Amino acid sequence: MTGSTNITWHEGNVSRGERAQLLKQTGLTIWFTGLSASGKSTVASALEQHLLHKGLNAYRLDGDNVRFGLNKNLGFSPEDRTENIRRIAEVSKLFADSAAIAITSFISPYRADRDSARQLHADANIPFIEVYADVPVSVAEERDPKGLYKKARAGEIKEFTGVSAPYEAPESPEIHIRTDQKTIAEA
Repeated sequence: MTGSTNITWHEGNVSRGERAQLLKQTGLTIWFTGLSASGKSTVASALEQHLLHKGLNAYRLDGDNVRFGLNKNLGFSPEDRTENIRRIAEVSKLFADSAAIAITSFISPYRADRDSARQLHADANIPFIEVYADVPVSVAEERDPKGLYKKARAGEIKEFTGVSAPYEAPESPEIHIRTDQKTIAEA
């Protein structure tokens, strides 16, 4: 991928601090990661609803939903997974910069990609909270709401995280939730 040339960042007339003051909230990114069927989208959706009902501006970016549009040209090769997460890191940073609470729900299987997302936010002085929705693969397979584990075990889906592709668990997430041991409300 080649980088764009002859471009200049254009500052607006409203600083991040002024925007936060006017909107009465500071933006941040809450990054849910975990296996397919780990409960990350379920908990992220409940969190989004809770924050909105408290009058906070929050928006959830979901892995499947984003692949219908922004990332519809990406597959599931390691390179495409890295690009998927790079794009979402940039989008979530923009949301957070606008004083929104960006909630992402992506398998994001590679630790290096999540670390890059974290660093992108750190470089912009935007808070980044990693939430690990943790379940054993056996529990995720039992849940399997989309039937993906069954297809992966049958060889119908190649490069499926947790079966035929790796998932690198976070080493020190800010929040670690065992979704097989907590209710949605507890999580």
